[in-house]
Amino acid sequence: MRILIAGTTYYPAPNGQARATVNLAEGLARLGHEVMMVLPSDRETAYVEDRNNVHMRGLRSVNFSFLHPDAYYSLFSRRIIQNLVDEFHPDVVHIQDHYPFSRNVVIAARRRGIRVVGSNHFMPENLAPYLPGYALFKPFFDWILWRWMLETFNHLDAVVAPSKTAANLLRLQRLRPPVFAISGGISLERFYPNPSLDRVACRARYGLKPDRIIFLFVGRLDEEKRLDVILRALHQLNRDDIQLCVAGHGAAEGKLMKMAQELNLGQRVHFTGFVPNEDLPCLVNSCDIFVMPSDAELLSIASLEAMACARPMLAANAVALPELVSDGLNGYLFKQGDDSDAAHWMEKLADHPELWAGMGAASLERVQHHSLEAVMKRNEALYEMVLTGSLSKEIETQAAPRPSKKKQKERRHTSSA
Repeated sequence: MRILIAGTTYYPAPNGQARATVNLAEGLARLGHEVMMVLPSDRETAYVEDRNNVHMRGLRSVNFSFLHPDAYYSLFSRRIIQNLVDEFHPDVVHIQDHYPFSRNVVIAARRRGIRVVGSNHFMPENLAPYLPGYALFKPFFDWILWRWMLETFNHLDAVVAPSKTAANLLRLQRLRPPVFAISGGISLERFYPNPSLDRVACRARYGLKPDRIIFLFVGRLDEEKRLDVILRALHQLNRDDIQLCVAGHGAAEGKLMKMAQELNLGQRVHFTGFVPNEDLPCLVNSCDIFVMPSDAELLSIASLEAMACARPMLAANAVALPELVSDGLNGYLFKQGDDSDAAHWMEKLADHPELWAGMGAASLERVQHHSLEAVMKRNEALYEMVLTGSLSKEIETQAAPRPSKKKQKERRHTSSA
């Protein structure tokens, strides 16, 4: 099968969409499919190369750093995209977002009668930090942002969401195409418990203390990740035996470092900067507990990778994170945005290391469903259904029934309470 994947972000960008897209492209290529990835170049200049059997086509772009350091856009790309579609002649196109670049790919594919699938990694809260007045006019902004997304995704043959929660969010927006919950997947060959690892050496590589209880966060350092909650929780604990490792970079990096300084956290928090993907298994295995405080996660690839390394988890009780973490089983959930509650569960985990092994084993068991092999089979099956027009039967078994208007109102009232 010839599959063209398009999106606005890819490796080495640290965000979840980029990592899920890499998993998809390289996973399909390993299965013998011919895969082309088309995106705005993160080098700004155009490039053509093969990476892990994926044909990469980076189009000349402009860095929109005033929006985000990792934001690139290709101006006047419609004709180039049309030529690439004609050159590659894909059986199916799979877009990874609804932004103008991917929309141009959808237009080119539709005009040529090519089937199109889309993965949604978006919710309005992802853009909230960059929209002045969002908190005051949230219902209005949410309506506008969802309409923008639906304008592209309503023209697709099928839509993929990374979790059941994410799929239900789309159904509540009355998305017309069928929605399938398919994880972004992780490589269990790369991420696994490694008891033979030299933890001291790995910690030293990233400036971490060998004798501390290490809480690790990996991901974009953007405001919706809510690392401010964990910094304040760490301040409340005031314990020198705990160190927070923050791995990644992003628009809020400077603000978070300044906050850590103002809270006098000193060596209790350590910012590593960007960590190459190939180093992540070592870093995750050298730490004790993984933390994900974000209140805007439709899945969290980084959390899955930590679970695959048998780490206990501490996560916000928000969006899709409860699908990954169960209280007392493989970790704890804290009230989203509540630093006092986060501090309580951090202390609970720190004071009871005898729980770590059992929680780690539960994490490892739960993550098996997200293996790349299983995820790629689900994507292959979806492509086949799209190409053969056999989606209708699958809708009955995979798509949850749409809630009534009364139930929708009840849910909205509950979530706002």
